[in-house]
Amino acid sequence: MTNSRTAPRGRLRPALAATVTALTVLGLASVPVGTAHAQEKRLKSWGNNRAGQLGDGTWTDFRTTATTVLGLTSAEVVKIAAGGAGPANGHGLALLTDRTVQSWGSNGSGQLGDGSVFSHNAPGQVVNLSNATDVAAGGAHSLALLADQTVVSWGRNNYGQLGNGTNADSSVPVRVEGLNKVIAIAAGLNHSLALREDGTVWAWGYNINGQLGDGTSASRTVPSPVSNLTGVTRIAAGCNHNLALVGPPSSATKPTSGNAVKAWGYNATGQLGDNSTISRYSPVDTQGIWLGGVSQIAAGCNHSLAVTDSDNRLKAWGQNTSGQVGDGTTDYRITPVQVPGLSGIQLVSGGREHTIALLGDNTVRSWGNNGSGQLGNGTTTDSSTPVTTLTALTGVDKIAAPVGGDFSLAN
Repeated sequence: MTNSRTAPRGRLRPALAATVTALTVLGLASVPVGTAHAQEKRLKSWGNNRAGQLGDGTWTDFRTTATTVLGLTSAEVVKIAAGGAGPANGHGLALLTDRTVQSWGSNGSGQLGDGSVFSHNAPGQVVNLSNATDVAAGGAHSLALLADQTVVSWGRNNYGQLGNGTNADSSVPVRVEGLNKVIAIAAGLNHSLALREDGTVWAWGYNINGQLGDGTSASRTVPSPVSNLTGVTRIAAGCNHNLALVGPPSSATKPTSGNAVKAWGYNATGQLGDNSTISRYSPVDTQGIWLGGVSQIAAGCNHSLAVTDSDNRLKAWGQNTSGQVGDGTTDYRITPVQVPGLSGIQLVSGGREHTIALLGDNTVRSWGNNGSGQLGNGTTTDSSTPVTTLTALTGVDKIAAPVGGDFSLAN
């Protein structure tokens, strides 16, 4: 990865550029008090920052409590995504109300989409992109769903994860071939997923462990359908495994027992939840009794998560080296177990070896690996049970963690 300690021209909004440059040199980068938006709610980040993935204008190694992502007010941020392919790298994406996308952090493969391969510690605009409706971030590549229900991608493409029929990296958005009527996207370490409005899932990129779900181990540079999978309403991608919710999502007002979680791909640590450690090249049923049904699914690198029942409780399974399953142990779980002491969960996201959850009171809890402060509780001590994240925000409604990285975002 090439690391640039100064942002190139055009990366920052003009009004902030001079201030950020000056403050960065002094090691004091922050939103200056005198600016018009100084008191507005802002996007926050914490954890590892060696590639500028916290977006706060510094290269400080890590932050154990929330810092401010420069230049982005909470009101203008519609969706956020976090990517990363190792403990010390990562990148962030923010979809804004004007349907443009801002990016920051690692950029050695062009995953920031600004036409360069220089890493940046503050947000700047993805080029040639003005009609996005969703974003997803993988190991070193990024995806955007467009208003016309097609998908574009940029960044690393060594396994075809950009889906444009080549293996060439791209530092600007390129069209994913052969996809339309897409309603959701997800990005793994080196592969990508799209959910179409007909309930089918399409996958492309790296496939050595069956993560494309087409019954083979052949990587693909264009999307192909996941075998024997229909009626899908939610998708999630881990490093090398995937989850799909089949059937309508449950909710407090409309609980359902008619949905199921399917999984496929790498399974050495039980992340598929099928009571085995055998990798699967096509979808299998995740075991467990989903009382009241499943409302949400999420995947960390090698662990998996599902929000279930009318109380919005959380179940987790898979790798648990650092306590990322959250059950008070470091035992791997090959079937789902309940995370104790949590209810009212609104959102959940999985990182490399940590998990973050947004509760109904708009506060954040986190657990697992904390070597870079990615739990945000002011320490670097791992926790196998949920701890309170110090976000310095009220009314959080968005969270993100990178599938292969060690930082977190909240808005």
